[in-house]
Amino acid sequence: MGILSRASYVIRSKLNALVNRAEDPTQTLDYSYEQLRDELQDVKQGIADLTTQKKRLEIQKRRLEDNVERHNEQAREAVRQDRDDLARRALEKKKQKMSQIEQLEAQIGDLERNQDDLVEKKEQLQQRIEEFRTRKETMKARYEAAEANARVSEAITGAGDEMDEVTRTIERAEERTEEMEARAAALDELRETGALEDGVSEKSKLDHELEELSEQSGAERELETLKAEMADDEEDVEAETEPAGGTEPAGTGSGAGADVDPEDVDAEVPDVDEAEVDAELEQLKEEET
Repeated sequence: MGILSRASYVIRSKLNALVNRAEDPTQTLDYSYEQLRDELQDVKQGIADLTTQKKRLEIQKRRLEDNVERHNEQAREAVRQDRDDLARRALEKKKQKMSQIEQLEAQIGDLERNQDDLVEKKEQLQQRIEEFRTRKETMKARYEAAEANARVSEAITGAGDEMDEVTRTIERAEERTEEMEARAAALDELRETGALEDGVSEKSKLDHELEELSEQSGAERELETLKAEMADDEEDVEAETEPAGGTEPAGTGSGAGADVDPEDVDAEVPDVDEAEVDAELEQLKEEET
């Protein structure tokens, strides 16, 4: 096989594959049915043309028969008038007309036989068309049912091109949603830490840091105040424990007149729960945030 033959074979095979993929059986069946109907119409038209020709020949035959009858009367009249020459001429014309009538009868017979053949073929073709129409409708119904079943199966199993596109669309939407969620979370985190300034608020990052320092300073001042109050409470407790007659030097005396041990004073003062203080500070921070 030469190069051109191989190329031609490959091209024909490719075209055949493309045609098979693009072919719709329902449309092909409808087209074939229309072709058969066109053929039937051509046969009917042929029958009509033959019938017309036969009718024309029959009209000519009747005219010739009339002429034959007239020539026969002319010959009789010529014989009655002793005009044998005219009678002979009339009989010759009569003979010519009868010969033409015989030819027309032969032609009419041929047309009738052709007409009968065409009528028989028309009936056969018409019966074939009816059978084809029944099979066509059955095949179309089967094909449409199979096509619908295939579409449903593809939709259920996700094997079709449309379901692949739907699946890819859902995946892209999920990826986009996750990306937007991550971006929103990152922006919230940056805004909370002050790394990202609020476009609406007039406060800058420096303002946020100063506010935090101010909050820390306020907490320190409150802590110093708390410590001072606790120290005052300790001094009051020590003053209450001294004797009425005066004070003695630290480290002298014993019994009821002895100085109060600082550890005992610390024990009498209630301790501050550091966990409660931390909890209050966290709550204040959350409210400010």
